[in-house]
Amino acid sequence: MKAFLLAAGLGTRLRPITDTLPKSMVEIGGEPLLDIWLDALAAAGVTDVLINLHHLPHLVRKHVENREHGPVVHLTEEPELLGSAGTLAANRAFVAGEEMFLAINADNLTDVDLGALIDAHRAGGAVATLSLFHAPNPSACGIAEVDDSGRLIGFEEKPQHPKSDLANAGMYAFGPQVFDLIGTSKPQDIGTHVIPQLVGLAHTMPIDRHYFIDIGTPAALEQARAEWKGRSTT
Repeated sequence: MKAFLLAAGLGTRLRPITDTLPKSMVEIGGEPLLDIWLDALAAAGVTDVLINLHHLPHLVRKHVENREHGPVVHLTEEPELLGSAGTLAANRAFVAGEEMFLAINADNLTDVDLGALIDAHRAGGAVATLSLFHAPNPSACGIAEVDDSGRLIGFEEKPQHPKSDLANAGMYAFGPQVFDLIGTSKPQDIGTHVIPQLVGLAHTMPIDRHYFIDIGTPAALEQARAEWKGRSTT
């Protein structure tokens, strides 16, 4: 099993922290967010992970070189940001011959079992399986509508008038057919450009019982640090 860990963002909302540190290297519970994700992917049976780099890439490279356990990490630098979907398209050869692969946004903190996402995708037989959470502020998220079977029947990125509070959690299982949905203009984003084309084709997996937070602002990061520490000591 292979996975993309999408980590090239500038992390502008986390400034000044991200002036000198990539967002994926911010520490939570004494370890970088990047390691939390790599360990979770390894636990799910992922053997190879491709991480895209852009902002302060040398810091990620140095850290990855010093890791002593799996998964195997492949690094690719983007002088120009390609967008989340653009990264998939540019590195299609990485997953050539795979029946499915994962794509994960590296800027969230969660205890979701990624193995469950793999199992859900295999059981559903769809081109894609999206993870969803209940968002406290739906207008700030990509919002999904699903039917009683969990099939995606609507999606809108940051809607002014949300039709639900089910938000895209940025953890995806994809079949190779998804590459046919990625355009050639740059940048190409999974939420903006790909998921709307998956309406009627994708299945979804709720993660309501799991911890999930976007650590994209200093306040959210401090909240995550406090809550993650509290979880580990109870």
